[in-house]
Amino acid sequence: MNRYVLQNIATGRIFEDTGWLLFDPEYEEPSLIRAVYQNKQPDFSNSKKGLYRFADWLPINRALEGSSAPVTYKSKKLAAHLGLENLYITFSGYWPEKGAFMKTCSFKETEAFSVCARIPDGEKRTLVLASAGNTARAFAMVCSENKIPLLLFVPHDNLDALWFDKELDPCVRLICSPPGTDYFDAIEMSNRCCEDTTQYFAEGGAKNVARRDGMGTTVLSAATFIGRIPDVYFQAIGSGTGAIAAWEANLRLKADGRFGNNKMRLIPSQNAPFLPIVKAWEARSRYVDVMGEEEARAKSAAVKAKVLANRKPPYGIAGGLYDALIDSDGFMDFATNRELEQAGALFERLEGIDIHHAAAVATHTLIKNVRQGNVDPKAIIMLNITGGGEARFKKENQLYYLKPS
Repeated sequence: MNRYVLQNIATGRIFEDTGWLLFDPEYEEPSLIRAVYQNKQPDFSNSKKGLYRFADWLPINRALEGSSAPVTYKSKKLAAHLGLENLYITFSGYWPEKGAFMKTCSFKETEAFSVCARIPDGEKRTLVLASAGNTARAFAMVCSENKIPLLLFVPHDNLDALWFDKELDPCVRLICSPPGTDYFDAIEMSNRCCEDTTQYFAEGGAKNVARRDGMGTTVLSAATFIGRIPDVYFQAIGSGTGAIAAWEANLRLKADGRFGNNKMRLIPSQNAPFLPIVKAWEARSRYVDVMGEEEARAKSAAVKAKVLANRKPPYGIAGGLYDALIDSDGFMDFATNRELEQAGALFERLEGIDIHHAAAVATHTLIKNVRQGNVDPKAIIMLNITGGGEARFKKENQLYYLKPS
């Protein structure tokens, strides 16, 4: 559908995408790769295309049916409560009155509709994906509706996240790791499966340019609505892939020239006590300390925003979150379970929709930094609400749960 090439972040080498590249085949060190698009000033105005209104900046081969783009609006009540003049909320989820129709209620749909549209024509193997919940739900829905074979790996304790408004096609199958395990265990299981390259291929996570550029549509939504690149960006993170994607989208918009030339200050956040990225950043280290299995599982079980518990994030890799924070003059923050609950309740009372725990972490971080004077009340602020409307969607629809094969 469009022309793009790939670039090695560490070396700058430009090369063609031969189908499903997750790294530079001529470079042995760890580095993310990035899509470089031919069209530097796309037309994003056709909202009827769903997510594919941003197709010129997505590394895709086709468009799939049923997509919905993130929706940005200017906050009134939360902004007034915090004394902010320019608070913009980018909402991904289910909120018909705002034009948001993501049936899995999460911005992970932006990833799924982009990644699945990147799969080369004629691919016979099964896509393999590990997830803590929301990503699995989004990919399962997209693959089911488009008859794309998918094998999911999800921790047993997160199976309640695999709800849908209809029965899924048999092309989607699920394997779960045992009770008491976490996202990392699901990743390890999926990696073993992908050793058989004749039958399976890995989705790739943060290494997949389609995943990052799909998530980056949140920033494209905000910039096109506001008319300029925001000054400050708030989002809760597990791996940090969404914040990396926001940074990359910012760089493209800066090169575009129509939306200003500033860089958003990234303020990502985690859910205490699971804070490996926060601790690495506080030490100004490029390396995240490796948690022991027992500690990681205990802390993962202790947080309410379980989708944020990732033991091995793409933090120190070239083009990863560390580089994004340094380049944007950003910093890490966090919220406790109690703080996220309070922030979520406040958001629902003032803005009128329920939000996911992860989005509530980001909301608390916004509130905290405004009150501490770390954010100019006149700044153009983007709050990325990565999931919401789930409680409403569940009330309005009969639910079906995916069971392990």
